[in-house]
Amino acid sequence: MPSTNRRNFVKSAALAIGPAWAQRGPNEQVNLAVVGFRGRGRDHYRAFARIPGVRVAYLCDIDERLYPGAVAEIEGIAGYRPATFVDIRKLLEKKDLDAISIATPDHWHALHTIWACQAGKDVYVEKPVCHNLREGRKMVEAARKYNRMVQAGLNRRSERRNQAGVSFVQEARFGPAYRAKAVVYRGRTSIGRVQESSVPNGVNWDLFLGPAPYRPFTLNRFHYGWHYFWDTATTEVGNNGVHAIDIVRWGLGKNVHPVKVTCVGGRFVDDSDQETPNVQNATYEYADGTLVELEVTTLPSPSFGGVQMGEFFYTPRGYVTTAGRWTTVLGEFTPRTTPDPPSGVSNRLNNLSFPQIAYKPGPPIPDLDGPEVSHFQNFIDCVRSRKRENLHCEILEGHLSTALCHLANIAFRTGRKLTFDPATETFPGDAEANRYLTRTYREPYVVPDQV
Repeated sequence: MPSTNRRNFVKSAALAIGPAWAQRGPNEQVNLAVVGFRGRGRDHYRAFARIPGVRVAYLCDIDERLYPGAVAEIEGIAGYRPATFVDIRKLLEKKDLDAISIATPDHWHALHTIWACQAGKDVYVEKPVCHNLREGRKMVEAARKYNRMVQAGLNRRSERRNQAGVSFVQEARFGPAYRAKAVVYRGRTSIGRVQESSVPNGVNWDLFLGPAPYRPFTLNRFHYGWHYFWDTATTEVGNNGVHAIDIVRWGLGKNVHPVKVTCVGGRFVDDSDQETPNVQNATYEYADGTLVELEVTTLPSPSFGGVQMGEFFYTPRGYVTTAGRWTTVLGEFTPRTTPDPPSGVSNRLNNLSFPQIAYKPGPPIPDLDGPEVSHFQNFIDCVRSRKRENLHCEILEGHLSTALCHLANIAFRTGRKLTFDPATETFPGDAEANRYLTRTYREPYVVPDQV
């Protein structure tokens, strides 16, 4: 669609849809489209199709081979057959469409969200919310400008146990947290090496690549394999690390960016087409001195009681951890009481420096009262209420957490410690690092400066 026509469409769509939302009742039907549904998107349409008053009216994917199975599944769940679209730009012209749920690859999240906001649609967008840091800020701007409900898919925020644990940490019931660490050990097998091939029938390869540079088709760059290439992905830090670092940032109450970041790692063991690292260790420093660490790997690694993901909040009394279940661990250091030696030289410093150390369970973290509301249900509730503040992970929260992933990746790619300005969201005087804040877009799939 030409840009001039798109601007006219956006204005007319927003005007047409906006007033209707003011009259939407709590039980009025919400017509929703799921965009991208081979992987995580299946969870989206299965969940939304079961929510009372929600109709998964449309499905959109660039792989037309997926349509029959998904349409049949929704018909089995809800008793109706959704219409299908290949191009989201055509989908967004539907006047009866209220919201979209995005589960496409990372490099499409921002543009899909911005287009939807411009068309007057609310948005649920999977994590990480964007492919680069600038895109996240543009998504926030679009949500504000068009007054849209935009939920980031960091769904751990909707789990009551996480809400209880975060409240416990934020209220410093086990002492103030001065440091936190997130660990993600999610094993992945090698993708190997695959030759270029012809594009399969039913696959719209140009639309799949979208904002990314044009590349010849290979299976390794397509379904799920896109996670392993810089053009389309944000490394495992953005894929699963964002869940863990979001819990850390939430628990620490950090609603600002850090001021310094380092990240080391690499691609070890594996011999494949993969470009992105399979080991990354990042450290963040905030202006108030708080330290945050993130360790992510897809290689074999020890787990915490079988848990592949965990967060740790360190306080003067010990630490709070999510590994297994939210618990506290009390650290007790007791000076030794060995007598002075015959020489008469006191053992005092030795006794203090080498204490007896014991770790034991600390105080319990109480559960919160009230029912658990899924991330999807919370989004629908806010689509109806128009209360942005009730979203469990509004797009600004998603941007702040995803930005931590981008900062780690930029530090990794530059190979050095970086200084970041939270106010301007740039690296002062660092042209090399600043280049990674955005990307060169392939026309016409461009995230604009003015949304």
